[in-house]
Amino acid sequence: MRQSARIDGDFVVFLVGMRINRFRALRKWLPVARAMTPMLKELQVDPAHGLLGFENFFNGRTTLMVQYWRSMDHLLAYAKNRDANHWPAWQRFFREAYRSEAVGIWHETYAVSGYETVYVNMPPFGLGRAGELAPTTKLGDRSAERFAVRN
Repeated sequence: MRQSARIDGDFVVFLVGMRINRFRALRKWLPVARAMTPMLKELQVDPAHGLLGFENFFNGRTTLMVQYWRSMDHLLAYAKNRDANHWPAWQRFFREAYRSEAVGIWHETYAVSGYETVYVNMPPFGLGRAGELAPTTKLGDRSAERFAVRN
């Protein structure tokens, strides 16, 4: 079955991850790797934070998490919230791991106002899991038609 994702309004795609530069420096990179779990739990408990969904990927020494956020304001508010789990993790990284260069962190942020998706024989995944899935026949059979629906 062919499906496409639908989500109301604009949204943000946030790519975030880490790279282990020195495997033997376990004490430097393991706390960085573990820091994401409490953040995700916190974000999932309260939808008001604005996290719509996420997917995780691993490639050897590099991780990638794709996060879908309701807005840039939601993402930045969480990042700057000193009472949330992100702030102390960020401070800890700079205090304990930054100078060692044993682990690197990265992120990219994209504000999205138009998009096109297709899922064939897939369970809910990516934006289709963060939003909702619909058969492509309801949104148009060609990718250009599906994209036009959202602009």
